[in-house]
Amino acid sequence: MIQPGRWPDLTGAPLNKATPMSVIATILVALIALLHLYIMVLEMFLWTTPRARKAFGLTPELAAQTKALAANQGLYNGFLAAGLIWSLLYPLPGFAWQLAMFFLACVAVAGIFGAVTASRKIVFIQTVPAVLAMLALMFV
Repeated sequence: MIQPGRWPDLTGAPLNKATPMSVIATILVALIALLHLYIMVLEMFLWTTPRARKAFGLTPELAAQTKALAANQGLYNGFLAAGLIWSLLYPLPGFAWQLAMFFLACVAVAGIFGAVTASRKIVFIQTVPAVLAMLALMFV
């Protein structure tokens, strides 16, 4: 498991001691992974429930009609979460950093696309946290 302070700098060399930013970066990556696990559960298993309908602004009819599409979308959010979790558990810091940056970039792009095509608030739910985590990783 990647321990705080083991994220590499931009050259790929691991740090020798924990820094506040490395702890912050690790926490941000973990929180974004948890967020995407939650979104996955909402989309794959709870799509037609009042909680998911409220979160996504759906009528019961629209939720029923789009259940299969939402499950597919949820699967992709699960993949994003899995990649971020992988980056936290991978034993080689340099590659863990690359994994985290790649999957955070995917989250950020998905958030931008969602903001353009579905709801502007998605940029604040997905893109902003992902970019903050990327910045935290870059300044470890």
